Amino acid sequence: MKIAILSRNTKLYSTRRLVEAAKLRGHEAVVLDTLKCYIEVTTMRPGVKYKGERIIDVDAVIPRIGASITMYGMAVLRQFEMMGVFPLNESVAIGRSRDKLRSSQLLSRKGVGLPITGFAHDVSNTEDLIDMVGGAPLVVKLLEGTQGKGVVLAETQKAAESVIDAFRGLKADFLVQEFIKEAGGADIRCFVVDDKVVAAMKRQAKDGEFRSNLHRGGVATVVKITPEERSTAVRAARIMGLNVAGVDLLRSNHGAVVMEVNSSPGLEGIEQATGKDVASLIIEFIEKNAKPHHTRTRGKG
Repeated sequence: MKIAILSRNTKLYSTRRLVEAAKLRGHEAVVLDTLKCYIEVTTMRPGVKYKGERIIDVDAVIPRIGASITMYGMAVLRQFEMMGVFPLNESVAIGRSRDKLRSSQLLSRKGVGLPITGFAHDVSNTEDLIDMVGGAPLVVKLLEGTQGKGVVLAETQKAAESVIDAFRGLKADFLVQEFIKEAGGADIRCFVVDDKVVAAMKRQAKDGEFRSNLHRGGVATVVKITPEERSTAVRAARIMGLNVAGVDLLRSNHGAVVMEVNSSPGLEGIEQATGKDVASLIIEFIEKNAKPHHTRTRGKG
Protein backbone atom coordinates (compact mmCIF):
# COMPACT_ATOMS: atom_id res chain seq x y z
CA MET A 1 0.00 0.00 0.00
CA LYS A 2 1.20 3.54 -0.78
CA ILE A 3 0.41 6.04 1.96
CA ALA A 4 0.85 9.81 1.57
CA ILE A 5 1.39 11.91 4.70
CA LEU A 6 0.53 15.59 4.39
CA SER A 7 3.03 17.32 6.68
CA ARG A 8 5.10 20.51 6.51
CA ASN A 9 8.07 18.94 8.30
CA THR A 10 9.52 15.44 7.85
CA LYS A 11 11.46 15.80 11.12
CA LEU A 12 8.42 16.17 13.36
CA TYR A 13 8.03 13.27 15.81
CA SER A 14 4.51 12.40 14.64
CA THR A 15 5.48 12.42 10.97
CA ARG A 16 8.59 10.29 11.58
CA ARG A 17 6.68 7.75 13.66
CA LEU A 18 3.95 7.35 11.05
CA VAL A 19 6.57 6.79 8.32
CA GLU A 20 8.38 4.24 10.51
CA ALA A 21 5.18 2.39 11.41
CA ALA A 22 4.04 2.26 7.78
CA LYS A 23 7.41 0.90 6.57
CA LEU A 24 7.59 -1.68 9.40
CA ARG A 25 4.22 -3.01 8.27
CA GLY A 26 5.44 -3.31 4.67
CA HIS A 27 3.97 -0.14 3.14
CA GLU A 28 5.47 2.71 1.14
CA ALA A 29 5.15 6.07 2.94
CA VAL A 30 5.76 9.42 1.21
CA VAL A 31 5.71 12.77 3.01
CA LEU A 32 4.25 15.66 1.01
CA ASP A 33 4.63 19.27 2.12
CA THR A 34 0.98 20.39 2.10
CA LEU A 35 1.77 23.89 0.83
CA LYS A 36 3.84 22.53 -2.05
CA CYS A 37 0.96 20.42 -3.34
CA TYR A 38 -1.12 22.09 -6.01
CA ILE A 39 -4.49 21.17 -7.38
CA GLU A 40 -5.58 20.45 -10.93
CA VAL A 41 -9.31 21.04 -11.20
CA THR A 42 -10.57 19.54 -14.41
CA THR A 43 -13.81 17.83 -15.36
CA MET A 44 -13.93 14.15 -14.36
CA ARG A 45 -10.16 14.02 -13.82
CA PRO A 46 -9.24 15.74 -10.53
CA GLY A 47 -5.55 15.68 -9.72
CA VAL A 48 -2.88 16.78 -7.26
CA LYS A 49 0.62 17.73 -8.41
CA TYR A 50 3.81 17.86 -6.37
CA LYS A 51 7.09 19.26 -7.66
CA GLY A 52 5.80 19.10 -11.21
CA GLU A 53 4.65 15.48 -11.05
CA ARG A 54 1.04 14.30 -10.93
CA ILE A 55 0.48 12.14 -7.83
CA ILE A 56 -0.83 8.70 -8.75
CA ASP A 57 -1.33 5.27 -7.18
CA VAL A 58 -1.83 6.58 -3.63
CA ASP A 59 -4.08 4.31 -1.57
CA ALA A 60 -4.46 6.43 1.58
CA VAL A 61 -3.62 9.90 2.86
CA ILE A 62 -2.86 10.94 6.44
CA PRO A 63 -3.54 14.66 6.93
CA ARG A 64 -1.27 16.40 9.46
CA ILE A 65 -2.63 19.87 8.73
CA GLY A 66 -1.53 22.72 11.00
CA ALA A 67 -4.13 25.23 12.19
CA SER A 68 -2.47 28.08 10.29
CA ILE A 69 -3.01 26.33 6.93
CA THR A 70 -6.41 24.74 7.60
CA MET A 71 -8.14 26.22 4.55
CA TYR A 72 -5.46 25.25 2.03
CA GLY A 73 -4.84 21.90 3.69
CA MET A 74 -8.52 20.96 3.51
CA ALA A 75 -8.62 21.95 -0.18
CA VAL A 76 -5.70 19.60 -0.92
CA LEU A 77 -7.28 16.82 1.14
CA ARG A 78 -10.65 17.29 -0.64
CA GLN A 79 -8.87 16.83 -3.94
CA PHE A 80 -7.38 13.53 -2.78
CA GLU A 81 -10.88 12.45 -1.68
CA MET A 82 -12.26 13.31 -5.12
CA MET A 83 -9.50 11.17 -6.64
CA GLY A 84 -10.80 8.24 -4.59
CA VAL A 85 -7.92 8.19 -2.08
CA PHE A 86 -8.90 7.03 1.42
CA PRO A 87 -8.35 9.78 4.02
CA LEU A 88 -7.50 8.91 7.63
CA ASN A 89 -9.73 11.85 8.60
CA GLU A 90 -12.03 13.48 6.06
CA SER A 91 -11.85 17.16 5.16
CA VAL A 92 -15.41 17.83 6.33
CA ALA A 93 -14.69 16.28 9.75
CA ILE A 94 -11.48 18.28 10.13
CA GLY A 95 -13.37 21.47 9.26
CA ARG A 96 -15.96 20.73 11.96
CA SER A 97 -13.35 20.12 14.64
CA ARG A 98 -11.27 23.20 13.74
CA ASP A 99 -14.26 25.51 14.26
CA LYS A 100 -14.57 25.60 18.06
CA LEU A 101 -18.07 27.10 17.97
CA ARG A 102 -19.44 24.65 15.42
CA SER A 103 -17.92 21.67 17.22
CA SER A 104 -19.41 22.84 20.53
CA GLN A 105 -22.83 23.24 18.92
CA LEU A 106 -22.68 19.74 17.43
CA LEU A 107 -21.57 18.17 20.73
CA SER A 108 -24.20 20.02 22.77
CA ARG A 109 -26.95 18.92 20.40
CA LYS A 110 -26.00 15.29 21.10
CA GLY A 111 -25.90 15.80 24.86
CA VAL A 112 -22.12 15.59 25.34
CA GLY A 113 -20.89 17.38 28.49
CA LEU A 114 -19.34 20.80 27.82
CA PRO A 115 -18.32 23.89 29.80
CA ILE A 116 -21.02 26.59 29.51
CA THR A 117 -20.04 28.56 26.41
CA GLY A 118 -21.12 31.97 25.12
CA PHE A 119 -20.66 33.69 21.77
CA ALA A 120 -21.77 37.22 20.84
CA HIS A 121 -20.93 40.10 18.53
CA ASP A 122 -22.67 43.18 19.98
CA VAL A 123 -20.56 44.99 22.63
CA SER A 124 -23.71 45.78 24.62
CA ASN A 125 -23.97 42.07 25.47
CA THR A 126 -20.63 41.82 27.29
CA GLU A 127 -21.97 41.91 30.85
CA ASP A 128 -24.72 39.37 30.16
CA LEU A 129 -22.26 37.17 28.26
CA ILE A 130 -20.00 37.06 31.34
CA ASP A 131 -22.95 36.29 33.65
CA MET A 132 -24.15 33.54 31.27
CA VAL A 133 -20.99 31.46 31.84
CA GLY A 134 -21.08 31.92 35.61
CA GLY A 135 -19.05 35.12 35.90
CA ALA A 136 -15.32 35.48 36.52
CA PRO A 137 -12.99 33.67 36.51
CA LEU A 138 -13.71 32.64 32.93
CA VAL A 139 -11.83 31.64 29.80
CA VAL A 140 -11.78 33.64 26.56
CA LYS A 141 -10.52 31.73 23.51
CA LEU A 142 -10.15 32.45 19.83
CA LEU A 143 -12.32 30.32 17.55
CA GLU A 144 -9.23 29.11 15.72
CA GLY A 145 -6.10 28.19 17.62
CA THR A 146 -4.15 25.20 18.89
CA GLN A 147 -1.64 24.33 21.62
CA GLY A 148 -3.19 26.87 24.00
CA LYS A 149 -2.60 29.87 21.71
CA GLY A 150 -5.29 32.55 21.85
CA VAL A 151 -6.63 31.28 25.20
CA VAL A 152 -6.82 33.73 28.13
CA LEU A 153 -7.95 33.25 31.74
CA ALA A 154 -9.74 36.35 33.00
CA GLU A 155 -9.78 36.17 36.81
CA THR A 156 -12.00 39.17 37.55
CA GLN A 157 -15.05 40.85 35.98
CA LYS A 158 -12.96 43.87 34.94
CA ALA A 159 -10.26 41.67 33.43
CA ALA A 160 -12.90 39.72 31.50
CA GLU A 161 -14.43 42.92 30.12
CA SER A 162 -10.97 44.21 29.11
CA VAL A 163 -9.98 40.97 27.32
CA ILE A 164 -13.33 40.78 25.50
CA ASP A 165 -13.06 44.43 24.43
CA ALA A 166 -9.49 43.85 23.22
CA PHE A 167 -10.48 40.82 21.13
CA ARG A 168 -13.44 42.73 19.69
CA GLY A 169 -11.14 45.65 18.85
CA LEU A 170 -9.03 43.22 16.80
CA LYS A 171 -12.21 42.03 15.06
CA ALA A 172 -11.38 38.49 16.22
CA ASP A 173 -14.01 35.77 16.66
CA PHE A 174 -13.88 34.28 20.14
CA LEU A 175 -15.78 32.24 22.71
CA VAL A 176 -16.36 32.96 26.38
CA GLN A 177 -16.31 29.80 28.46
CA GLU A 178 -16.94 28.64 32.01
CA PHE A 179 -13.73 28.08 33.98
CA ILE A 180 -13.64 24.58 35.49
CA LYS A 181 -11.67 25.43 38.64
CA GLU A 182 -11.95 21.95 40.17
CA ALA A 183 -9.90 20.50 37.27
CA GLY A 184 -6.85 22.04 38.97
CA GLY A 185 -5.01 22.90 35.77
CA ALA A 186 -5.17 19.31 34.50
CA ASP A 187 -6.92 17.69 31.58
CA ILE A 188 -7.20 14.19 30.13
CA ARG A 189 -6.13 13.54 26.54
CA CYS A 190 -7.94 10.49 25.18
CA PHE A 191 -6.51 9.19 21.92
CA VAL A 192 -9.32 7.67 19.86
CA VAL A 193 -8.76 5.34 16.90
CA ASP A 194 -11.72 3.68 15.17
CA ASP A 195 -14.24 4.31 17.99
CA LYS A 196 -11.88 3.07 20.71
CA VAL A 197 -9.76 4.93 23.25
CA VAL A 198 -6.38 3.30 22.58
CA ALA A 199 -4.37 5.45 25.02
CA ALA A 200 -4.97 8.16 27.62
CA MET A 201 -2.75 10.56 29.54
CA LYS A 202 -3.20 13.25 32.15
CA ARG A 203 -1.61 16.61 31.36
CA GLN A 204 -0.85 18.82 34.35
CA ALA A 205 -0.12 22.52 33.87
CA LYS A 206 3.05 23.94 35.39
CA ASP A 207 2.78 26.24 38.42
CA GLY A 208 1.18 29.58 37.63
CA GLU A 209 -0.31 28.32 34.34
CA PHE A 210 -3.86 27.07 33.70
CA ARG A 211 -3.19 25.64 30.21
CA SER A 212 -1.98 22.06 30.40
CA ASN A 213 -0.62 21.82 26.83
CA LEU A 214 2.73 20.02 26.67
CA HIS A 215 4.03 22.79 24.38
CA ARG A 216 3.49 25.16 27.33
CA GLY A 217 5.40 23.13 29.88
CA GLY A 218 2.64 20.75 30.93
CA VAL A 219 3.69 17.35 32.28
CA ALA A 220 2.12 14.13 30.92
CA THR A 221 1.51 10.97 32.94
CA VAL A 222 -0.43 7.80 32.22
CA VAL A 223 -3.95 7.83 33.68
CA LYS A 224 -6.79 5.38 34.19
CA ILE A 225 -9.99 6.80 32.75
CA THR A 226 -13.51 6.05 33.87
CA PRO A 227 -16.13 4.33 31.68
CA GLU A 228 -17.93 7.70 31.44
CA GLU A 229 -14.76 9.44 30.22
CA ARG A 230 -14.10 6.66 27.70
CA SER A 231 -17.67 6.86 26.37
CA THR A 232 -17.57 10.68 26.19
CA ALA A 233 -14.32 10.65 24.20
CA VAL A 234 -15.58 8.05 21.72
CA ARG A 235 -18.90 9.88 21.24
CA ALA A 236 -17.15 13.22 20.70
CA ALA A 237 -14.88 11.79 17.98
CA ARG A 238 -17.82 10.04 16.32
CA ILE A 239 -19.97 13.21 16.32
CA MET A 240 -17.14 15.11 14.60
CA GLY A 241 -16.83 12.25 12.09
CA LEU A 242 -13.17 11.66 12.97
CA ASN A 243 -11.61 8.20 12.69
CA VAL A 244 -8.59 9.37 14.70
CA ALA A 245 -8.85 12.14 17.29
CA GLY A 246 -7.35 13.53 20.45
CA VAL A 247 -10.27 14.34 22.75
CA ASP A 248 -9.41 16.65 25.66
CA LEU A 249 -11.57 16.24 28.76
CA LEU A 250 -11.80 18.07 32.07
CA ARG A 251 -12.95 16.39 35.27
CA SER A 252 -15.67 18.71 36.56
CA ASN A 253 -18.05 18.48 39.51
CA HIS A 254 -20.76 17.38 37.07
CA GLY A 255 -18.71 14.76 35.23
CA ALA A 256 -16.45 14.73 32.20
CA VAL A 257 -16.67 17.79 29.92
CA VAL A 258 -15.09 18.09 26.47
CA MET A 259 -12.69 20.99 25.98
CA GLU A 260 -11.58 20.20 22.44
CA VAL A 261 -11.58 17.52 19.75
CA ASN A 262 -8.27 17.57 17.89
CA SER A 263 -8.16 16.15 14.35
CA SER A 264 -4.33 16.02 14.16
CA PRO A 265 -3.29 14.93 17.66
CA GLY A 266 0.43 14.69 18.30
CA LEU A 267 1.96 11.28 18.97
CA GLU A 268 5.01 12.22 21.02
CA GLY A 269 3.32 13.00 24.34
CA ILE A 270 0.87 10.09 24.25
CA GLU A 271 3.43 7.48 23.14
CA GLN A 272 6.05 8.56 25.66
CA ALA A 273 3.58 8.82 28.56
CA THR A 274 1.84 5.49 27.90
CA GLY A 275 4.50 3.44 26.10
CA LYS A 276 1.91 2.46 23.47
CA ASP A 277 2.69 2.22 19.76
CA VAL A 278 -0.13 4.50 18.64
CA ALA A 279 1.41 5.09 15.21
CA SER A 280 1.10 1.39 14.36
CA LEU A 281 -2.54 1.36 15.50
CA ILE A 282 -3.23 4.20 13.04
CA ILE A 283 -1.56 2.31 10.17
CA GLU A 284 -3.49 -0.83 11.15
CA PHE A 285 -6.75 1.13 10.91
CA ILE A 286 -5.79 2.26 7.40
CA GLU A 287 -5.00 -1.33 6.39
CA LYS A 288 -8.49 -2.44 7.44
CA ASN A 289 -10.40 0.45 5.87
CA ALA A 290 -8.52 1.88 2.88
CA LYS A 291 -10.58 1.25 -0.23
CA PRO A 292 -11.10 3.51 -3.26
CA HIS A 293 -13.82 6.13 -2.64
CA HIS A 294 -14.42 4.74 0.86
CA THR A 295 -15.45 8.09 2.37
CA ARG A 296 -18.71 9.48 3.71
CA THR A 297 -18.57 12.67 1.66
CA ARG A 298 -16.18 11.97 -1.26
CA GLY A 299 -14.96 15.55 -1.16
CA LYS A 300 -18.42 17.10 -1.10
CA GLY A 301 -19.37 20.02 1.13
